[in-house]
Amino acid sequence: MSEPLLQIRDLDVRYGDAQALWDVAMEVHEGETVCVVGPNGAGKSTLVNAVAGIHPAHRGRITVGGVDVTRVRGHRVCGHGVAIVPEGRRIFPRMTVLDNLVLGAYRKGARGTHRATLAAVYEIFPRLAERAGQLAGSLSGGEQQMVAIGRALMAQPRLLLLDEPSLGLAPVRVDEVYDAIARINERGVSVVVVEQDVQRALDISVRAYLLGEGRVVLSGSADELRDSAEVRRSVLGL
Repeated sequence: MSEPLLQIRDLDVRYGDAQALWDVAMEVHEGETVCVVGPNGAGKSTLVNAVAGIHPAHRGRITVGGVDVTRVRGHRVCGHGVAIVPEGRRIFPRMTVLDNLVLGAYRKGARGTHRATLAAVYEIFPRLAERAGQLAGSLSGGEQQMVAIGRALMAQPRLLLLDEPSLGLAPVRVDEVYDAIARINERGVSVVVVEQDVQRALDISVRAYLLGEGRVVLSGSADELRDSAEVRRSVLGL
């Protein structure tokens, strides 16, 4: 098998004296959708923030496309083809939908082709084209999540990190968001989905990792984790 697009080895992350991740190892290959599941406080958001360069690693190694990005700052990690959709979306509510999207193309390699990328985003999310001139803060929660995902896509990532994309959304909007994630992956973008909605995440993933108290408790194919008693116990409480 070819070298992973994303490879994490022996990753420790701390918040001051408090350790949040211990010895985490993970791989994502080109064209894969991989999910990270686990209960609240398991370290899922910390993991994606470390990959994105938002929170520094204390120990270990993170590579993207074979390049060591462990000590690289977030805006530089983006230059290596990584984009994150953070938990809570964090769009700019007093700016229009279009302005929010165009901000995503700040990466040097994405600026020159931002019009073509914008057209591709509108193809995935036609509702955003209809709302282009509307203030982003006036949209529904599901539409705001579409803006956040579309903004990340404007950076033309090879690897898209999604932190709790279904959080706070009505079921019909969750369906739309997950349909869009599948279409994004079909276009060749590798995807990491961090979720508490285990079934949703496993349904679109080929492989999965279960985090518990900052450690990888279990990893394998999505089907293996779906049938796992450990997943049912730790995440679903069954």
